[in-house]
Amino acid sequence: MTQLELPEVSRLATSILDEVETAVIGKRQPLAMVLSAILAGGHVLLEDFPGLGKTLAARSFAQTLGLDFARAQFTPDLLPADLTGSFIFDQRVNEFSFRHGPLFTGLLLADEINRTPPKTQSALLEAMQERQVTVEGESFELPRPFHVLATANPVEYEGTYPLPEAQLDRFMLQVSFGYPTADEEWDVLSRRLARRQEEQTLRAIVDAPTLLGMQTAIETVTVDESVGRYCVALAGATRSHSQVLMGSSPRGALALMLVARSFAVVAGRDFVTPEDVKSVAVPVLAHRVAVKPELWMSNASGASVVASVLSSVPTPSTLEVDIPVTR
Repeated sequence: MTQLELPEVSRLATSILDEVETAVIGKRQPLAMVLSAILAGGHVLLEDFPGLGKTLAARSFAQTLGLDFARAQFTPDLLPADLTGSFIFDQRVNEFSFRHGPLFTGLLLADEINRTPPKTQSALLEAMQERQVTVEGESFELPRPFHVLATANPVEYEGTYPLPEAQLDRFMLQVSFGYPTADEEWDVLSRRLARRQEEQTLRAIVDAPTLLGMQTAIETVTVDESVGRYCVALAGATRSHSQVLMGSSPRGALALMLVARSFAVVAGRDFVTPEDVKSVAVPVLAHRVAVKPELWMSNASGASVVASVLSSVPTPSTLEVDIPVTR
C-alpha cells in the first residue's frame, strides 16, 4: 500500500475528477460527492432518471481509479448465487471448486438494484457491510478496495422491490445527477461526434494500492469536536422533526463526519469545516429519513427535511472551531 500525504491525496483527487468529467460532463459537484464516499470507504446509491450518466460515471471511476470493474444487471429472476458465485463440480480433478461471481471485483455497478427480490438485495448488502460472502458455510474475502455503485430509477415502481430504510442506511450517500443544461448537453453531442465512436476510455490516475493509501491518509484529517458535535446535532434533529416517521441513525452521523472529512481533502484542506458538513448533509442524510405516510402527497421529502434541519440547527462559529495551521 502506497503511503501518501494529504496534499498529494488532494492533488490526485482533483486529477481523478478532471478525468472523469471528460466523460460525465458538467456534474463536478455530484462527482465530487461520489469520490468523497469512495475515499471514505463507502458505497453510493445513484438514483436518477434513465440516460443521465449513472452507468457511465461508475465505469469512468473504475477506469480512473485503476479498479477491476463488473456490472450486475439486477432482474426479478437474479439469484444470490449469481452475485456471490457458487461451487461447481470440476470433472478434471473430481471435486467441487468455487467459481467467483461479479462481487469479486474492485468496483461493482449494481444496475437497477430495486428490480431484484429482497433475498438477492440482501446478498449484495451483506457483501457491502462485511466485505465477504458466505457460500455453503464457507466464507470468501472480497478484494480490497471493494466499492458498490448501485443505481435505481425513481419513477418506475411496477415490478420493483424498493429498498427498505434499514438497507438504504447501508449506503454512505445517495446522489442524483439531474438533467444537464443546454450547453452541457450539446457538449456531450459534440464530443461524441469528435471521437467518432461510442466507447470512451479514460486514463488510470491511480491504482488499487494507491487508492488504499489515499483512504488511509484520509484518516489523518483533523475534525474538531465542535464539528463532530454539529454532525451529531444534525442527525439528531432529523429524529425530532415534525414531518418525520423515522430519522437518521447514529450511522448517519458517522457517515456525515466521514464524508465531510473526505470532501474537505477533495477541496484541498486537511481539516473539516462546518461548511463541508453542510455541503454533504443532504446526500448523506436524506435517504436515511422516512417521511410520515400522510405527507407523501405533499412536497415533504428526506431532502426537504434535511434542508429544514440545516437552517434550524446552529452552525458552529469559527471561534468554536479550532482550525489548525495548514501543513
